[in-house]
Amino acid sequence: MIVFPAIDLKSGEVVRLAEGDMDRATFYGDDPAAQAMIFAGAGAQHLHVVDLDGSFAGETKNREAVEAIVKAFPGYVQLGGGIRNAAQVEAWFNLGVARIVMGSAALKNPDFVKDMAREWEGGIVVAVDARDGMVATEGWAEVSDVPVTEMARRFEDAGVASLLFTDIGRDGLLKGCNVQATVDLARSVDIPVIASGGVKGLDDIHMLALHRNEGIEGVITGRALYEGRLDLATAIAMANR
Repeated sequence: MIVFPAIDLKSGEVVRLAEGDMDRATFYGDDPAAQAMIFAGAGAQHLHVVDLDGSFAGETKNREAVEAIVKAFPGYVQLGGGIRNAAQVEAWFNLGVARIVMGSAALKNPDFVKDMAREWEGGIVVAVDARDGMVATEGWAEVSDVPVTEMARRFEDAGVASLLFTDIGRDGLLKGCNVQATVDLARSVDIPVIASGGVKGLDDIHMLALHRNEGIEGVITGRALYEGRLDLATAIAMANR
């Protein structure tokens, strides 16, 4: 199981939000590339990077910071936030991004996302972010009337690499990952699922790893790392047992 340390970008700085609220951002550093290298030093081979400003704007807003991360980090970078057209997708892959996460585009323009998944094999991740079981988009500012499982099933056999499931109500709050909802989603589809939202410690990593054979591909963690509640090297070791 992959452990993805998270680097969320707001105005070029490393932050974490509470429940996706841009007004509830906690600052953790002004050098995203240096933070990426700290994670690499702890053994991370994958990063999850989010352009928060881009998520709301619908276009890339933290290009310089993302480019610096991709250049510095020796592993694989997974990027999300405002990537909603083919030119953006191609540009990021050409710059060395390994996988691109699409949420708003997946709900509002699913045929486009399926086209990208076919064109960039293994490179597209669909975000199914849930608020009370319904898919949220536009930086989680809008909640749809589409249930998470229904959204996920729309991409069966579409060639997407993974589904990224976030329980928004837990994100950035250290409440613990919603393991049951994540596993239920993984059992309902034939697409690997990445867990996100609320990871608070090793127990979350352990519980998710128990279900790796049921389709849990990985877990994203942010605030727990930044606040010293979770040791990344230990988490990676546990996920690989």
